[in-house]
Amino acid sequence: MQKRPLGKTGFDIAPLVFGGNVFGWTIDEATSFAVLDAFVDHGFNAIDTADVYSAWAPGNKGGESETIIGRWLKARPGVRDKVALFTKVGSDMGEGKKGLSAAYIPKALEASLERLQTDHVELYFSHWPDPQTPYEESLGAYQQLLKAGKIRSVGVSNLDAEQLQASLLAAREHQLQAYQVLQPEYNLYDRSQFDGALRDTVIANDIGVVTYYSLASGFLSGKYRSEADLSKSKRGKGIAKYLDKRGLALLEVLDGVAAEHSAKPAEVALAWLIAREGVTAPIASATSVEQVASFAKAATLRLSPQQIAALTDVK
Repeated sequence: MQKRPLGKTGFDIAPLVFGGNVFGWTIDEATSFAVLDAFVDHGFNAIDTADVYSAWAPGNKGGESETIIGRWLKARPGVRDKVALFTKVGSDMGEGKKGLSAAYIPKALEASLERLQTDHVELYFSHWPDPQTPYEESLGAYQQLLKAGKIRSVGVSNLDAEQLQASLLAAREHQLQAYQVLQPEYNLYDRSQFDGALRDTVIANDIGVVTYYSLASGFLSGKYRSEADLSKSKRGKGIAKYLDKRGLALLEVLDGVAAEHSAKPAEVALAWLIAREGVTAPIASATSVEQVASFAKAATLRLSPQQIAALTDVK
């Protein structure tokens, strides 16, 4: 599978990243191992997680996703060299463990590395903006981790264009490594946060982009078309907002393009993202080996300019 340069990180990734938020939440450890095996077998090489995944599930406290990935790596000698691990810091882990201070970031990374059973990660993200901490303080902490070889590159999630510009300015002024990758919410339905000034900024600065909620919490799979369908998933409550006139119109166009390719709506939605200027790779989660096979089809699906326009222009 052809790899794409991830901004200025110095390494390449396949055109789709696995979203590890499902580990320890919607799938158990055995299923997680099977899905990860299939993902690598299909030629993909990047796995995204976070220290806080999946604290929201009953009985969890955070760290479950990293722990499962770490056990999988330990059980698969040689696989670590084939995958790029992405994880994040900054979300509330309880007991005052949160934020992007220079004192906290190294401690959080050590905890993540222990759970992942590795001595480094390829990409370490600031998960959320921290208004209490200057950008140069966080970037300075990452600089030390880069020098130590514990992280290979640094990214940020959930910044708007103004915030990203401010972080780039802070990096220049203090001669620090700037954020090399952005992780924004972006999909066929939710485009306002990335399209425009934010996308212009990442393109101008050669910043890699891996998108989350790439299938709008599963709505773009076409599985949810009415209120009655929301009970099909633990994510149902979060999908209700998409069941409006525009969402249903988008499903109709997705269905049409999918039929032309003998593909699934989710494959078309991911192919649209892969073709989008400024996007390196979408992040998508799978709960079965069959869904991973669908990712492989999405990664090779080529939409025509007319099909891309039809999807993009849905109002």
